[in-house]
Amino acid sequence: MNSPVTTRTLMLVSVAAVTAVTLLSGCAPLVIGGAATAVMMAEDRRSSGVFVDDENIENRALLKVKTRYNNQVHVNITSYNRHVLISGEAASEAVKKGVEEEVATVAGIKRIFNEMAVGPQAGVMAVSNDTRLTTIVKTRFLEANRFQPNHVKVVTEAGVVYLMGIVKRSEADAAAQLASTTAGVSRVVRLFEYLD
Repeated sequence: MNSPVTTRTLMLVSVAAVTAVTLLSGCAPLVIGGAATAVMMAEDRRSSGVFVDDENIENRALLKVKTRYNNQVHVNITSYNRHVLISGEAASEAVKKGVEEEVATVAGIKRIFNEMAVGPQAGVMAVSNDTRLTTIVKTRFLEANRFQPNHVKVVTEAGVVYLMGIVKRSEADAAAQLASTTAGVSRVVRLFEYLD
């Protein structure tokens, strides 16, 4: 059985070889995107199968929710190791509950965190601000160099930062401290799975 380092090295070498061949044949955008995904998976604590499952869970859940509640919600679905965060705004408590029920019908989910607020949908400026905060928090993770940033998923909704990932408690503490001391962040919610 290959060690994780050997497996990652082989994967990266394979991706590089396929990239070189494909660049010569003119399919660069497809391969570059695939190579970036392969590198992300190599650095992730989830298996490649779970990584793909999380993408599928997000897409299926979002499709179900949008099909049923399109104009009644602003919703984001984030899956990490089959733990699903529902964030955004719902028109009513009944809609919020219905969204969770729709998401729960997607196969493979271990746990759901329904953090939707009941109220009007966020405007473009609020969504842009959340995107900006997420970027700043991720940048602070990189600059601090206290843990592998790929191990922590950052989602921001209405100034609240949600942290997901499979981490050691020291990594969780460092991530929460960096996020909570970021200007504009109103609150940090830990949704981690712990290794220790």
